[in-house]
Amino acid sequence: MQDLSSNEPTGKKPGIGNRILRIFSDVRPGESITVLILLFDIFLLLLGYYIIKVVREPLVLVSAEKDLQIFLTTDIPQWLINILKVQSGPQLKAAAAACQAILLIGFIPLYCWFASKVKRLYLLIGVTGFFISNIVIFYILSLAGVPFLGFIFYVWVGLFNVSMIAQFWSFANDIYSKKEGNRLFPIIAIGATAGAPIGTRVADQLKEWPAFQTILLTAFILLIYLGLSLVAHFRETHRNQKIPEVSVSKEAALKKGNGFALIFRNPYIILIAFLILVLNLVNTSGEFMLSDVVVGMAKVASPDSMGAWIQGFYADFNFWVSIIAFLLQALLVSRIVKYTGLKGVVLILPIVAFGVYGLFALGAGFAIIRWSKTAENSTDYSIMNTGKAMLWLPTTREEKYKAKQTVDTFFVRFGDLAAAIIFIVATTVLSFGIREIAGINLIMVVVWLFLTFSVLKKHDKLVNQKAK
Repeated sequence: MQDLSSNEPTGKKPGIGNRILRIFSDVRPGESITVLILLFDIFLLLLGYYIIKVVREPLVLVSAEKDLQIFLTTDIPQWLINILKVQSGPQLKAAAAACQAILLIGFIPLYCWFASKVKRLYLLIGVTGFFISNIVIFYILSLAGVPFLGFIFYVWVGLFNVSMIAQFWSFANDIYSKKEGNRLFPIIAIGATAGAPIGTRVADQLKEWPAFQTILLTAFILLIYLGLSLVAHFRETHRNQKIPEVSVSKEAALKKGNGFALIFRNPYIILIAFLILVLNLVNTSGEFMLSDVVVGMAKVASPDSMGAWIQGFYADFNFWVSIIAFLLQALLVSRIVKYTGLKGVVLILPIVAFGVYGLFALGAGFAIIRWSKTAENSTDYSIMNTGKAMLWLPTTREEKYKAKQTVDTFFVRFGDLAAAIIFIVATTVLSFGIREIAGINLIMVVVWLFLTFSVLKKHDKLVNQKAK
């Protein structure tokens, strides 16, 4: 089978699109239209997600806590009441993260089964349509006043964001060869970092709206996202018509197989899975620590309208995370890839995280906690996100969809589950504060660095084998 990397456009003069895009990365003649489609596609996906992400915080930190107090008045066993009484917003947020991991145990086999039954076109339509319908259902349930809907919605968002983003990058990995992906992924990812700050600002402007009315915007955005995905699919089909065997293989349903089985038969992917798990354990622990501090500040600053204060804080926090991530993505990532390769983009985040949680462990104040966490998240959403996508370029097509979906959903959320367990046990049983939990994070960052070097070693070996 002919490699798509040999199908790179040649002999064409660069148009205006290519000349503009070359400011950010090496885009060759004939590539700019598809790159721009994918860039705008991931922009829309992150725009919609960040609207949801800002809205979900007060739902789980305040609304779910109020629902919990109502639940305590019902006829339930005293031992369960004693446990639930000590749960506040951050603990509920941690419990929701644990539920996300459990939900994914059922979702992944269904995704793998569906991917083995339908062509790529219908996989894109089916998965996106599923999440659009979910948003509409949440809105209807909110009109009916269903209790604990904020908590349930938080759990669902954890499935939505990792699954949709994983599928987007699986699709991009399916379109491009490793050489093309190394050049083009940094510029496509600019769309993600641009969508995030706009999404946070939209959510902030609509903070007086009912929460589930706001998220209906995301359903509309996802419809446009799906339309652009289909355009990219048909452009790719047309590009491959001169290579029939490639065209057929890229459009066909995936071979049968479970995502977990694909992971555990490939040592390289096993290492990726555990790297992602530890990365999310560290990051999510930091989110719980930040939430704990934010709730404390809200109780002092605005006790009568905590939900609005928290939503405003997270809108501003996520806005600055997104702005910094955008600047890093647009100005630095392609250059890091060019001069250091994969190694540079996957080593920067753990180094930053070690500094962040070192400051936490030293007892930093609210401002330092906020801005150091901003630095960690912005690095994660730009440099590391590009690195995570590039890790899959040398893998097989089944691994790019099924194994990647499993890693980017289950292992991401299992890392969140581990963080939730640590946070709940540390705060309720051991009475740990932020400094002690940050110390645990520092140990995990050392493990993260070890896994990163192991992944890089396996990656180089796999690329060299394919080159022979």
